[in-house]
Amino acid sequence: MKINEVSRITGLNAKTIRFYEQKGVISEPSRSENGYRDYSERQVNELQMIRRSRLVGFSLDECQALLDLSRNPNRRSADVKQKALEKIDEIDEKIKELQAMKTSLKTLASACPGNDSACCPIIEALSSSD
Repeated sequence: MKINEVSRITGLNAKTIRFYEQKGVISEPSRSENGYRDYSERQVNELQMIRRSRLVGFSLDECQALLDLSRNPNRRSADVKQKALEKIDEIDEKIKELQAMKTSLKTLASACPGNDSACCPIIEALSSSD
């Protein structure tokens, strides 16, 4: 399968597919006599797994670890579950940070009169040296 078809199937652009290949995240596709990459179902499946893993928040390194686990017939589902639970904890922490940022911005916005005056409590708060 040529890269354009793989791109259509996976929803990843050709540049991203080549990047994942260059980084060694996916298994290397074979090459035809003219040097073009010839992707198999294996690479398509790997790319789909990476795409889905990225959509739920896994980093590229974490995707690599998940792919390694998927290729290991002796893997333990407990190991995979642990990675998912760790990602959930990380997401929960990010949500807390985002909520704190939102609260801070709401406080700043409520202090600003939002009129034609140059005096702006938001700018003052963000530029203070506290």
